[in-house]
Amino acid sequence: MAYIDGFLLPLPTSNIDEYRRQAQAAGQIWIEHGALAFQECIADDMTPQGSLTFPELIKTQAGETVVFSYIVFESREHRDQVNAKVMADPRLKNLCDPDNMPFDCKRMAYGGFNSLVSL
Repeated sequence: MAYIDGFLLPLPTSNIDEYRRQAQAAGQIWIEHGALAFQECIADDMTPQGSLTFPELIKTQAGETVVFSYIVFESREHRDQVNAKVMADPRLKNLCDPDNMPFDCKRMAYGGFNSLVSL
């Protein structure tokens, strides 16, 4: 079954267009290096009843929304191989200036996941 890298981050709504531009370009790099899928999602319905919401979890502030994203790989080994190529790609380095990101990287949550159920 697939291996998934997942991300959750707060994004200032004023930076949505810049984030979309960077994510589109980064996604192309991941796909070119072998990722099976690259998905970026912006919050819409964040009002579930009886459970913790993503905005509560990551403590969004006024003027921020939530981005949920994931990258799909064949396996963890495949993920490690693809990510090594991506991180060495100069196009990614040009996209990701750590001093000029459209969101606060220190507030981003990340994890690698084995698929448990896939239909």
